[in-house]
Amino acid sequence: MTGDPLHSQVPPRVRVTAPGTGAAPFPVSRELDEQSEVGELIIGSLIRSQLRLALVVGGGFLLILLSVPVLLAFLPVIAELTVFGVPAPWILLGVGVYPLVIGCGLLYVHSAQRNETRYRDLVDGR
Repeated sequence: MTGDPLHSQVPPRVRVTAPGTGAAPFPVSRELDEQSEVGELIIGSLIRSQLRLALVVGGGFLLILLSVPVLLAFLPVIAELTVFGVPAPWILLGVGVYPLVIGCGLLYVHSAQRNETRYRDLVDGR
């Protein structure tokens, strides 16, 4: 390698590494405070995810609730049944709906809290 013009012009090697854990995270909270386009996009994303969740849970609830009259229309035998003198449709709508309401409510609250936790983690930079 003495006197070789090609090897004498090669720059020294440089090691490229990923940024360490001390790198500053994307300043999401500052974007929100300044009400910039990025902050509006992030808040809009949270609002859209919560709206989508409400529509899915509410739509599922209505679909199940409206299926009871459809079931009774196609199977009139159920409409004629009585339990302790109470018509079966009354029992279905009076007693059977409450577990459905509670289940849909629990599903919504759990999913909404998960959405808000993800949003908070994004803002906090976790």
